[in-house]
Amino acid sequence: MTRPVPIAVLLVEDDPGDVLLIREAFEHNKVHNDLSVAGDGVEALAFLRREGEYADAQRPDLILLDLNLPRKDGREVLSVVKEDEDLRSIPVVVLTTSEAEEDIVKSYNLHANAYVSKPVDFDRFIEVVRQIDEFFVSVVKLPPGTSR
Repeated sequence: MTRPVPIAVLLVEDDPGDVLLIREAFEHNKVHNDLSVAGDGVEALAFLRREGEYADAQRPDLILLDLNLPRKDGREVLSVVKEDEDLRSIPVVVLTTSEAEEDIVKSYNLHANAYVSKPVDFDRFIEVVRQIDEFFVSVVKLPPGTSR
């Protein structure tokens, strides 16, 4: 089976260790997606709006969003993205350590496309990232105007 064309992924994550784990998981699974990283919610919105240093940023096909971020948390970012007519069609997967029911409910109420708790175990973490990639690259039909 031929692998589909890679997609552009924006990872919004402030923990350098988790960023490294996700990069390693992509490499381990031979995922060749274009991964950009924003370290907080303000930076993520600047990236998505192509402001300042992100004027030439590629529109992501998928956003992996942590909830607990500095400056503007993931809930606020999710709310802004899903209220913005130009951004709302981008699928957002909340990828966070929180397993709190209120975070899950609020994320879906804000129109997250999926909610995934980050596994602590490295091998399980790699498998979760592989499954997210496989689902959004091989299974899901993304809206027109994406980079594929």
